[in-house]
Amino acid sequence: MNRIPQSSLVVTPQHHLPPPSTMAVLAASLQQTPVTFQHRSSSEFHSKPPTRLALTSSLKTPKLTIKPFRRRRGGATMSNTASGSYASALADVARNNNTLEKTFADVEKIASIFSDDSVLRFFANPTIGDAEKRGVVEEIARSSALQPHVSNFLNILVEMRRMDLVREIAKEFETVYNDLTKTEVAVVTSVVKLESQHLAQIARGVQKLTGARNVRIRTAIDPGLVAGFTIRYGNSGSKLIDMSVKKQLDEIAAQLELGDIQLAV
Repeated sequence: MNRIPQSSLVVTPQHHLPPPSTMAVLAASLQQTPVTFQHRSSSEFHSKPPTRLALTSSLKTPKLTIKPFRRRRGGATMSNTASGSYASALADVARNNNTLEKTFADVEKIASIFSDDSVLRFFANPTIGDAEKRGVVEEIARSSALQPHVSNFLNILVEMRRMDLVREIAKEFETVYNDLTKTEVAVVTSVVKLESQHLAQIARGVQKLTGARNVRIRTAIDPGLVAGFTIRYGNSGSKLIDMSVKKQLDEIAAQLELGDIQLAV
């Protein structure tokens, strides 16, 4: 993370997991550490919130309380979903441990790993036992250096048969984190990779526009812009600053009423 005055610029690391064909062998070779979870059944979770999940492993971590979650940020309201409840519970533990920043980094690692559909299918497969899945969770935690409470959180999702929500939980957790830290996310799309000093300048500009305490920049490449860049920010990227040559060419064509004539660049 490269710091700039009164704002932050975050680069998300990429992590990889062994292909699914090796997962079973990997899980079987891991030393299993039993983790006991005290919770209500999944049907009770849906019908009688809140559900209290108490970790009773040797790790001393706070209890996770899964309860209906509804948070408002910048006019947008998170829906009252299971994903939001889990994300809220994890954020509460992170705040109690004073590890919110590290937990956010861990969740980004998890999101990167589970962006692979084969990984999600492995954990969603009902023919694979929980012990084997917990073994792979242990390997993910070790290779990605996850904090104990984040590793235990993944084990809870395995036990509750809720690993199918892990991607949505990661998204909801980012929303919670951004709300708590007053962080604005801006997506900068350009033809070529921009230098860090240019991204820092963009971050300062977005900060002035939004009044956010921090700005996180995400980057994307789009050769179709010809040159220049665009910036999307706000709720769900609702606001756009278009500094691309493509936009300028389109505006010129519209003014000259050139219709379908293609402009050679």
